Amino acid sequence: MNFENIIVTQLENTALITINRPTKLNALNIKTIEELHTAFKVLEPNQFVKAIIITGSGDKAFVAGADILEFANFNIEEGTELARKGQKLLFDFVQNLSKPVIAAVNGFALGGGLELAMAAHFRVASTNAKMGLPEVSLGVIPGYGGTQRLPQLVGKGKAMEMILTANMISAAEAKDWGLVNYVVEQEELLPLCEKLANRMAKNSSVAIAAAIKAINANYANLVNGFGVEIEQFGLSFGTDDFKEGTTAFLEKRKPEFD
Repeated sequence: MNFENIIVTQLENTALITINRPTKLNALNIKTIEELHTAFKVLEPNQFVKAIIITGSGDKAFVAGADILEFANFNIEEGTELARKGQKLLFDFVQNLSKPVIAAVNGFALGGGLELAMAAHFRVASTNAKMGLPEVSLGVIPGYGGTQRLPQLVGKGKAMEMILTANMISAAEAKDWGLVNYVVEQEELLPLCEKLANRMAKNSSVAIAAAIKAINANYANLVNGFGVEIEQFGLSFGTDDFKEGTTAFLEKRKPEFD
């Protein structure tokens, strides 16, 4: 896949997506969002890709925010459409992807950058990472799901503090608050993400997709998450992976999933 603003690399069982706009600190513009959508859409059905890691180029920024120059003169209708289209194409799309997505936060993750990291299924940060949603300092609010996903991850009080003060927090604070799973040195970031991805690659991709769907259901409006779990649990019994997994367990060997 050839793109202008992102680089897609195939690893062992994993795809690495690198947002590559270093002169803009990897800021998200509309074209980059569209390219990311295309990359995720193509990678999702690829049987050789069991997990996806997303990061930013360089060692300064994951994504330093949205490209403000692009929407500084938007009116109400244009701003509304910007948020609606962006959420559909990228942020909601990533959250509901059937393959696990790990955000390797390698520096600043601000505004849309933090919103992208939060849309991933979990996050690993380097020690130099800084995270925040500074939108209110620009007279606007987070528009790519930040007001919804941040409270889910850190709780309402901490989310209110981060959003209303527009302050950044350190990687260590982000881990304490539950915003990231791990904090490591910069040179250890991608190796740890690859290790986690390879660990997931050994498991049933069918079951992983069902688990993602069930977990996400708990945060969807008017959806009974327990009901979705029961449904997905039951459907698992009709899969080849269930037969292989249980047979391997009983035969005291490691399962071999497709």
